[in-house]
Amino acid sequence: MKYLGIDYGTKRVGLATSDAGGVMAFPFCVIPNTKTLIQDIVAICRQEGVEKIVLGESHNFQNLPNPLMKEILPFKALLEKETALVVEFMPEVLSSREAMHLQGDNDQNDASAAAIVLQSYLDKVNPPRAVNDEEGV
Repeated sequence: MKYLGIDYGTKRVGLATSDAGGVMAFPFCVIPNTKTLIQDIVAICRQEGVEKIVLGESHNFQNLPNPLMKEILPFKALLEKETALVVEFMPEVLSSREAMHLQGDNDQNDASAAAIVLQSYLDKVNPPRAVNDEEGV
């Protein structure tokens, strides 16, 4: 299953995709948060063969919704309607800060943050794989 990860921001939206098996997440792109945002994401989902969307859920350290959630909730509902895909939340606490720590501050941080959120989700839903000692893996 191929996934799209989204790090929603009021100015920019970071996107990440998974491999076809839904195991590894990769930064994809950063797009501006404009009036065509939903249509842009719908087109990317079709182009990339996305089957499920993982959206960063913005909460503070007390696990209460940040003000940004007032925009994210209707965004999620519209995204589900327009893509006809399941959109699941995954906590995104400090994902942008972690992306900056890993690669420095640059214009692709939002895509990297989306990849961090998506990878967290993939790690949660995919069972751990057993290590095969005979193959040295």
